[in-house]
Amino acid sequence: MIARAGAGPLRRLVVLRHAKSAWPTGIGDHDRPLAPRGRRDAPAAGRALADADCLPDLALCSTAVRARQTWELTAQQWGTPPPARFDPRLYGADAPELLAAVHEVPDQMMTLLLIGHNPGLQELVLDLAGDSLDDALDDVRTKFPTSAVAVLAWHGGSWQDLTPGVALLTDMIVPRGKKKA
Repeated sequence: MIARAGAGPLRRLVVLRHAKSAWPTGIGDHDRPLAPRGRRDAPAAGRALADADCLPDLALCSTAVRARQTWELTAQQWGTPPPARFDPRLYGADAPELLAAVHEVPDQMMTLLLIGHNPGLQELVLDLAGDSLDDALDDVRTKFPTSAVAVLAWHGGSWQDLTPGVALLTDMIVPRGKKKA
């Protein structure tokens, strides 16, 4: 059963794991770019969010190259992308560190897109979701692959109202782009 947050408007946290990255020789982890598959999948994630009417008011993104490239390719699918904040704390962050960054989001933002890395993102989704629609929670427990998108919803007057177990995991998808012929 979902724990109830205080009364307030519906808020959504959209969690996006960066798209598939490459492993070029001599490049440090922070500077790894997207692989060809990641360059196909990131736009598919943007289209999936648009199709689901789940466009963010703000994006919080890791400073890692693969996360920034995921953001750029995702946001190109929308008419007017929202502002983005690139936060070095999100690189390698665990669930409590990610939640601390989310708690800093201005209250007027109703839908937030968080782009980062595993295992922190998967842990965050599992911590925040008190329940889910369909098998979404089981899907996240099983695997949260590259380009995975999880949508958490809850009612709260502030982002600080988002606490473990309070949200409903409404969706978990893994958009994939198609190879060009």
